[in-house]
This record gives sequence, C-alpha cells and structure tokens, in this order.
Amino acid sequence: MNVPSARVQNGAQENLVKPVDTSLESRILPRAFYDHFLSESSKGRIEDPIRALLPLEDRPGLISLLAGKPNVDTFPITSMQFTLRDPVTTDESVIALSEAELAKGLQYSGSAGIPDLLDWLVGLQEFNHGRKRGEGWELCFGTGSSDLIYKAVNALLNPGDTALIEAPIYAGVFPIFHGTGCEMIEVRTDEHGTDAQGLREMLENWPAGKPKPKVLYTVPYGCNPTGMTSTTERRLQVLELAREHNFLILEDDPYYYLYFGSAPRPPSYFTLEKDQPEVGRVVRFDSLSKVLSSGMRIGFLSAPKCIVDAVILHTMTSNLQPPTLTQVIALRLLREWGYTGLRAHVDRVAQFYHAKRDVFEGLMHKYLEGLAEWSTPEAGMFFWSRLRLLTQRCYARRFELKLGDGATGDSEALIRTKALERGVLALPGTVFHPGGRKTAYVRASFSLLPKDQVEEALRRLREVILEARSEATAGTAASD
Repeated sequence: MNVPSARVQNGAQENLVKPVDTSLESRILPRAFYDHFLSESSKGRIEDPIRALLPLEDRPGLISLLAGKPNVDTFPITSMQFTLRDPVTTDESVIALSEAELAKGLQYSGSAGIPDLLDWLVGLQEFNHGRKRGEGWELCFGTGSSDLIYKAVNALLNPGDTALIEAPIYAGVFPIFHGTGCEMIEVRTDEHGTDAQGLREMLENWPAGKPKPKVLYTVPYGCNPTGMTSTTERRLQVLELAREHNFLILEDDPYYYLYFGSAPRPPSYFTLEKDQPEVGRVVRFDSLSKVLSSGMRIGFLSAPKCIVDAVILHTMTSNLQPPTLTQVIALRLLREWGYTGLRAHVDRVAQFYHAKRDVFEGLMHKYLEGLAEWSTPEAGMFFWSRLRLLTQRCYARRFELKLGDGATGDSEALIRTKALERGVLALPGTVFHPGGRKTAYVRASFSLLPKDQVEEALRRLREVILEARSEATAGTAASD
C-alpha cells in the first residue's frame, strides 16, 4: 500500500523525540507481558467456532458450507447510491455501490471488520501517526469508539483493580469503568494536559501493599469537557510514568481531527511511543464519527495484538460484528478521497469549528466578562467555564468558613434548575468528575447553534448568574 509518510504530514513533529538507539523489534513488549493486564473475564472468553472460521471463506477455490447466511437475492434493497461532496472543490458527485459492494454490505461479515477497510485504516495510521504493520500493534473496527472502549476496559480490569481517570473528563466513560467494579482515581489536568507532576507524586506515594493502577484513561486532543490539548512535553512525561509504574495508556482521541490550534499539532501517544524504550503500552481509540457521520458509528482500535484479540472475542459473543453496510459505505467514500482527500476534508471541518469557537467566545466576552473564567480551546467542541457565582465578599466569607470546594460556589443547582427554567440547557461540571464533587464549572457546546441562538443563550445565562450572585450576597449579609 502506497501511504504518504507521516513525517511529511507532521512537519515539526519530526525532531520532537530522539529515538532510542535500539531496533524497534527489540523494544516491542512480548505477549506474556500482558498476562498481568488482561482481566479474568477476558481470559475466560472462548472463540465462537463459526465466526472464527469465517475469514477462510475468502480463500480462493474454497467451497463453503459453513455459515447460515441468508441468500442476498431475498433482500429487498436492490441498489444504493449517495451524493458525495469533494473535500477540495466542494463539487458534488453521485456514488453508486456496485452489485458486489451492496451484496457484501447486506451480508454478515467478520467480527474484526471487513479486511479491505482494515487495510485502509492501517494505512491511515501510518499516514497520520507514522506507525506501520509489524510494529507491535493490530487494528480492529467497532461500532463507534465507545463500543471499543467498553470492550477494551472490560478486557483489562477486574473488580478491585485501580484505574486512573483524567479529570474532568467525558462523563460517558464513568459507567463503563464503574461496571467493571474497579476503583476510579482522579488525575487532575490543567490547560497543558495531564498534571504529570501531580501524578508522579501520587504514584511515588502509593499505599504500600496496594496494587498500582493498571491503566490511565486520557483524552489528549480537545478534551471533553475542558477543550484542553495536551502538550508534547506532558505526553512524554506520562509515557515515562507508564514505564516506571507499569500501567497502560488508554488514548481516547475522538477530537484528533478537530484540532485548530495555532501551534503545530502535538504528536499522539501512539506516535511518541514508537521512539520510547518500550513499545506497546498505548491502547488507541480513533473515531471518524465527528467528521464523516456520527450516526454511522465509525470507530477503530489500534493496540497490542492480544488486546485487539480480546476485543474481537467480546464482539463475537455480544453483537457478532460491526455493521457491514456502514463499513462498505465508509470504505467506498474513503477510497474515493484517499488519504490526502480525507486530510483536506478534516482540515475544512476543523476550520469550521474554529470559526464557531470564535463566534461563541466573542459573545462570551460580551455577556459573561467578569462573571465567568475560561481558557480558549484549541480543539473539539466545548467551552469549560468557571462561573463566578459569588461576589468577592461572599467568596472571602466562605473561604474564611473553610467550605472547601463550596467556597467558589456550585453550578449544579443553577444549571439543572434555574438555567433550565430560563430556557438554557447545559451540563454542570460535577458530572465530569468520577466522584461527582462540587464545582463551579459548566460545559457548553459551540458545535451546532447559529449566532443568534448563542447570543440569546448567553444573555439568559448572564441573568441567571447575576441573580445567583445577588442571592448569595443577601445570604452573606444576613449571616454577618
């Protein structure tokens, strides 16, 4: 497969990490290394004897009497086409699936994904991340990256194990980790990424006799909810900690393609680990849902073979396979564009969200200046704002009373009730912390709304904040 080099694509990334002076093959962690990490439930899964043999049906000259597949001639859909916009010229063209493509799309397929799409995605990882076949990783397709995260987390964690969870973080992962019975420990972040120094102090002072964490979950680009993009320096520090304290890095990267920062794009953990003393600690989750179609659920996992195999086994015994028709349509689209065409498309999408961000932030300055604090996101779809729910006098009084997190106010009641009553729906910051602690933060999405609705929403939110500050001031005066 002819894939353009990632070193050309990533430009300034080329000299960020000096490779260690040993062959890549000698640095790939062996299969036995992962025995400690795989969960008991994963080790206990057995292969579906029918699905395990399905790939053999593609062998030339083989006559298969294997699977109970329905005859495609009985299906009512006889043709399918869609209109595709060119990523460069924006011209539209009609793409019709061939008879063979449609027949494949309407039929059962392998649990890992259809081979041609897997090959294309392997090439995409080389194009974007400089990682080739034979470098200690495999790839499988899933029904969105959330499907793969769920299966990978269950493949790695037993009840009572410890997982480090970057926080604040996407609230949808908490039920996944909670379901394994593991202990979730929050790792703080700031505008530069994971607080690597704080994580080091935590791990170096870990309770004696308690097993160290097995995984760290992180969203390094445009983190949901903070919009934070982790710096290269922080990523390298986390990789070092993973080696020193023996944990895997779960790199969930749904906003990788929505980076619009002014600085060069930081390399992924998946890229960086290739030049580390050990290769095989990064479990990467990718998604094209944000740039092609969220409804098609296009996700893929790049990880050491034994972890990919464990996820495929889980798929065999749960949903059998990701939808074949989704894969056939996605493959046809991606082949029409090629790797450079996809890059042109995602660059246009990123600029679209860049413009949406600027409009939203401009109106935040207009309505929330002095009433909220925020950092400007460089990727993703969200603003993460700390509401100033208290006047300076109220804050000083609460700090004096040692109210902890409550000293700065709590956004939950305000967002869930008062803002909703005024016709504004957002998410209070508490839902993005594993322990649900109090916080004055709120997450707001800028991806969909036109300017006039953004302006009206922020105007209403301003009224709610001013009302809360007035009530807090009155309460403080009454208690003095």
